[in-house]
Amino acid sequence: MDKLDLSALLNTSYEICDALMKADVGSVRSEGRDLRAQFRSDLAMFGAYLAEADGTVAADEVEFIRTTLGYEENAPVIQGIRNRKSPTSMPSGGVPQSVKYAVLADAGNKLRPDPYSHQCSAYFYDTFKVFGKTLLAQSERNTTDADIQCLTAYLANMEAMLREYAVWRSGAQKTYSIVEPAVGTMTPEEQAKELDAAMAELSSLVGLEEVKRQVNIMVNLLQVQQMRADQGMKVADISKHMVFTGNPGTGKTTVARLLARIYKALGVLRTGQLVEVDRSGLVRGYVGQTATQTQEVISQALGGVLFIDEAYALTVHKGENDFGQEAVDTLLKAMEDHRDDLVVIVAGYTDLMEQFLSSNPGLRSRFANTIHFADYSADQLLAILQINLKKQEYQLSDAAEKRAWEMIKDRVAHKPDNFANARDIRNFMEHAIANHAVRVAALEGARDSKKILGTIEPEDLQSWE
Repeated sequence: MDKLDLSALLNTSYEICDALMKADVGSVRSEGRDLRAQFRSDLAMFGAYLAEADGTVAADEVEFIRTTLGYEENAPVIQGIRNRKSPTSMPSGGVPQSVKYAVLADAGNKLRPDPYSHQCSAYFYDTFKVFGKTLLAQSERNTTDADIQCLTAYLANMEAMLREYAVWRSGAQKTYSIVEPAVGTMTPEEQAKELDAAMAELSSLVGLEEVKRQVNIMVNLLQVQQMRADQGMKVADISKHMVFTGNPGTGKTTVARLLARIYKALGVLRTGQLVEVDRSGLVRGYVGQTATQTQEVISQALGGVLFIDEAYALTVHKGENDFGQEAVDTLLKAMEDHRDDLVVIVAGYTDLMEQFLSSNPGLRSRFANTIHFADYSADQLLAILQINLKKQEYQLSDAAEKRAWEMIKDRVAHKPDNFANARDIRNFMEHAIANHAVRVAALEGARDSKKILGTIEPEDLQSWE
C-alpha cells in the first residue's frame, strides 16, 4: 500500500477544489459548477468502475465509497452505484472532469499565489490512486488481475494527460534539494579566495543593485565583528536569517546559494550547503508527521542555509486540517536551538510574506533582515538572454537582437499574470534554440559552419503565447 494518507489527501484535494473555484479556473464558478461535488462524484464513479470489475458491486464496496466520501445513505450517487449490474467504461477520454480543471490550473499557472507549487493535478492523481488501492484492499472479495488492470488503465490515462500538459512529476514527490558546497575545512587563504569568488559572482549578476548593496553591508558587518572578536572586544549578536521578497524569476534562489558560500567563506557556517524546500517538503498529512519531516529537513541544513521558497504557504491556510503552523513552530524552535549553526532564508511574494511574518510574533523577531528583489527591466532581461545564450555557445544576429528586444519590451510593458522575469527568458531561449535546430537541420552545409550552428535568427524567436 502507498504510504500516503487517504484522509489527508482528500482534505487537501477538497481544499484545492475550493481554490480552483475561487480562481474560476476554466470558468468553473461562472458556469455554476460545484467542483468539490464534481470531484467527489468522480471519485465515486471511479470506485464503482473498480468495484464492477468482477461484474457486480458488493455491499461492502458501496459502503466504503459512501463513508469515505461522506455521502448520505440515500444519496442519488450511492443509489446509482448500487443499481449498476455490469461493468462501465472509463469516462470520456479516460480522465475525470475534475482532474482536467486541476491540469488546466497547473499548466496555465492559474493559481496566484499557488501554495500547491503547481501540483494540484498531482494531488488529485495521488488521491485517486490511494482511494482505488484502498477500496480494493478493504473489499471482502479477493482482488483479481482484472481489478488491477482496471486500476492501472484508469491511472495510466490520467498520467498520460498530465504528461501531455507537462505537469507530471515522476516517482515520489520531491521534498527538498541540496546544493553541496566544497567539502572539508578551508584554510584562511582558501576562505579569502572563496569569498572573493562568491562576491565576484554576485557582482556579475544582471541588475539586483539593491540586493548586492544589502549583501555587501551584511558581509562588511560580519567581517568587522570578526575583527572585534579577534581583538577580544565585545561583538553584536547579528541575525543572519533573511526574508527575500519579490516575484518569481528575480534571482532569489541564486542569491541564497551565493550567501551559503559567502557565509562559509566568512567562517559563519561550518559546511555551507544550501537545502532548498517548499511547503510540500515540510508539511505532512496528520499530527506528528509534519514535525518529524521538518526536523529531518533541518538536520540536512545544519551547518548551512535552509531556503524555504513560497514560505507564506505554511500559514496561508490555517485550520484544523492544516499542519503548516506545526512546521513553523518546529522551525522557530530549531532556529533558537541551533542559532550558531543554521541560517534560514524565507522567500515569496512581497505582500504574502508580510502576512507570513505577521502570522506569528516569533517570526518577525527572528527575521530582522528583508531584501526585496525587484522585477527586471526589459534591458536587463535582454542582457540575461544574451548571457545565457553565450553560455550555450549561441548568439543573436543583429536582426534577431532587434526582434528579441521588441518582444521583451512588449512583454514587460504588458506583464501577464504569469510573468516570471528570468524564467520567462529561459523558456524564450529554449524555444529559440529548438526552433533554430529545426531550421538549421534542413540547411545544406550547416554542419560545417559554426556561424550558422551558433546564430539565432529572427525566425527562430517565437512569442510566449
